[in-house]
Amino acid sequence: MAPVGSGADPSLVVPYLFALMQRNLATAGFVIADHNQSSSPPAPGAFSVPGCVLASPSWEVAGYNYPGNVAQIAEDYTFNWTRDAAITMATLLNAASSLLPAAASAQLSANYVAFARTCQVGGGVLGQAKYTPEGGPTNAADESDGPALRILTVLQSWPSLPSAQQELAAGVIAADLGYLLDDDRYQAGTVTHWEDTYGQSLFARCVQLRCFNEVMAQGQALGLTVPNGTSTAAQWLAQAISSHWSEQGSYYVSVLGAERLSGDPQAPYDPSIDPILACVYGNGIEPTDPELLSTAAQVRAQWAAGGAAAYPINAADNDIGLGPVLGRYLGDQYDGLSLTSDTGHPWAVCTCAFAQLYYEVAGVIANGASVPGDQLADEFFAQLGLTSSTPSAQVVGALRSAGDNMLNAVVYHSNNYELSEQFDQQTGYERSVANLTWSYAAYISAVAARSKIP
Repeated sequence: MAPVGSGADPSLVVPYLFALMQRNLATAGFVIADHNQSSSPPAPGAFSVPGCVLASPSWEVAGYNYPGNVAQIAEDYTFNWTRDAAITMATLLNAASSLLPAAASAQLSANYVAFARTCQVGGGVLGQAKYTPEGGPTNAADESDGPALRILTVLQSWPSLPSAQQELAAGVIAADLGYLLDDDRYQAGTVTHWEDTYGQSLFARCVQLRCFNEVMAQGQALGLTVPNGTSTAAQWLAQAISSHWSEQGSYYVSVLGAERLSGDPQAPYDPSIDPILACVYGNGIEPTDPELLSTAAQVRAQWAAGGAAAYPINAADNDIGLGPVLGRYLGDQYDGLSLTSDTGHPWAVCTCAFAQLYYEVAGVIANGASVPGDQLADEFFAQLGLTSSTPSAQVVGALRSAGDNMLNAVVYHSNNYELSEQFDQQTGYERSVANLTWSYAAYISAVAARSKIP
């Protein structure tokens, strides 16, 4: 790939990345074989059904590795993760008006709703994190962010659905709301979105809050039953989110009462990318919240050149006006194959989400808000050479450029524009699973936020 320098427009590659993302969506005309089926050739029914969204087509490709990297792909992501699928479909629908015919967008929405209902009815425990390409059970752990995100995406799909499909969509929403509200499950701990920790997840709480808020805002007009307790749940979550703030650390704590899962070593976690993801995908934390900006400044600082856990590629990228690229959390030891890394590796999802935060802060300021003057926000702006007294137009321009530099680094380190899960912190080459669907969605979502800056 030709080098990408500072100042390149990251939106130019969106149509291509959008097409690559679509490859992981099953339709009636594009089916995906389920490798979990042992028969060869696959038996009838061993293929995906329309509406399945693979997290990645990668699975145990023995001996394959990216150029310049010794890490083989040995992770199995050929499943429909509820969270990843919801985020992907939401991103697709946001971009569909300019990149897809209306009829195609409507059909994808209908497929998504039908597959969601298949998973709920025949896929085993409703809250499990992932399902087979046919919508069957996997016995994966419950992850309560998934049903909340699925509700949000079904609500987004609603206007394009025919009446019969809206009835099916209402069933999906009702089942997921029941899961979240029954026995006050929204108050309980959950396996987090990284699937390595159990506890009170800030990310899960923020997407659940957004889910309840949207159900209350839209439900009556759509003819949906808004369960008793929805408002109470939203109020409880809003209060719970505030309890994640650490005065001592000046950052949001990502998981309260965190318990590392079997096989994952105890490690420092915060500051992590989780609060930024919580802001991007949920409610309860605004982009210009000084406490979030304090958290974000620490997240960037630890991996940027000169940071406590700096990735070597960020120093090289900085010399050509790119980056930094960011990881999940400070003590991450997952290298895409095993738990053997000192500080983990940068992820496309994490870097794109941070870029989106830059764009969203820029959009708020461009629309007339003052540059946050709270001392907690000072370092976030100082990293870009800004202060609370810098003219707003200059702040907006600097924030946009900072987001662009991160997205351009993601493109620079991709292989033929394809986005994997991670980039090697030493070499910059891609590693772990190829074509991670969430990576494409995160990039496209960030560019969509960029386009809204006046």
